[in-house]
Amino acid sequence: MALLPVKPLSSHRFQVLRRYPITSALSTAPSMVSAGFKTHHFVGLPSYELCINKSVRHMRSWSNRRRVSKSVGVSMPVASAEDSPTVSWDSWKPDKNTVAPSLSDVIWPAAGGFAAMAIMGRIDQMLNPKGISMSVAPLGAVSAILFTTPSAPAARKYNMFMAQIGCAAIGVLAFSIFGPGWFSRSTALAASIAFMVIARANHPPAASLPLMFIDGAKLQKLNFWYVLFPGAAACILLCFLQEIVCYLKENMKF
Repeated sequence: MALLPVKPLSSHRFQVLRRYPITSALSTAPSMVSAGFKTHHFVGLPSYELCINKSVRHMRSWSNRRRVSKSVGVSMPVASAEDSPTVSWDSWKPDKNTVAPSLSDVIWPAAGGFAAMAIMGRIDQMLNPKGISMSVAPLGAVSAILFTTPSAPAARKYNMFMAQIGCAAIGVLAFSIFGPGWFSRSTALAASIAFMVIARANHPPAASLPLMFIDGAKLQKLNFWYVLFPGAAACILLCFLQEIVCYLKENMKF
């Protein structure tokens, strides 16, 4: 095997290396990077190698911080199988943050619901010869929302009036165009949901008004009067009763 001659470096090249050392380029690197290197000299030229021990210690400290952050509930950007959410049964239990209701919080909303159905039942007896009915099933859900959670979005006056009147009109239109049947009910419900979303009137009980009109032969005789009875008229009555119930809950506690 032939040996190749090695040409020695000239003194001029050593002067260039001394004038422009490699350490000056690495001095501008971050302290964390420069701390992971150490210097050795070989034949007058500086060379660098990575300190494996310091890198290993850095990786261990990162994993320890990750374990501590998990224990205190701080989310990390790196996802793993351990970070997957577990099944929680808290939604099947009563809310622990809510305060237990007092006796007045129970009696006054119940009394308001009784008064609402009693008044509308009396109106039904008076308007029965004309075929007008006020005490329909969705108004029970409306009464529960207005009397128990008056600050909920569904209890807002705009949401209630807009949704009740609009959905009742949609039910009449769907029955007039498609007649009775599953297609008419499906179309009326879809249109009612879309109407409440567009009008920003979140009031879920109003979505059942079109279904009641399409399936109720007694209500079909009302035609567009169904929008006013029970649509708008029932809303006015329930809003009046809501003010009474809220006043009694705040001023007559027991």
